[in-house]
Amino acid sequence: MPTTAKSLIEAANAVVPKITPAQAQEMIAKGNTLVVDVRDGTEVAASGKIAGALHVQRGLLEFKADPESPTADKNFSRDKTVILYCGSGGRAALGGKLLKDFGYEKVYNLGGFKDWVEAGGKVEKPGA
Repeated sequence: MPTTAKSLIEAANAVVPKITPAQAQEMIAKGNTLVVDVRDGTEVAASGKIAGALHVQRGLLEFKADPESPTADKNFSRDKTVILYCGSGGRAALGGKLLKDFGYEKVYNLGGFKDWVEAGGKVEKPGA
């Protein structure tokens, strides 16, 4: 039976815990936490992103999170807590599973950006 997007997301959700905005805020307050927005650039430009979040489109995550990649982003570190979010949680789950496969241990799925906004989380608007 072929793999589907749904089955990939289900597998990712099985290994990447989903957290609430309140839990995310607690983790961020403790420090040594990287928040990653894996949405496309057009989505971030339209709505902004979580204050302090690093924007890495889902399709580039492998290349930014792998320390051996020539395009690695130094913000990524396996000793950090990493919280991912996207539009609704699917891309964040897939990205979280990828990070787990890369040896990151403390990886969480915040779900959708709208959940953060509705919970009153701080947002950075483009150009602000």
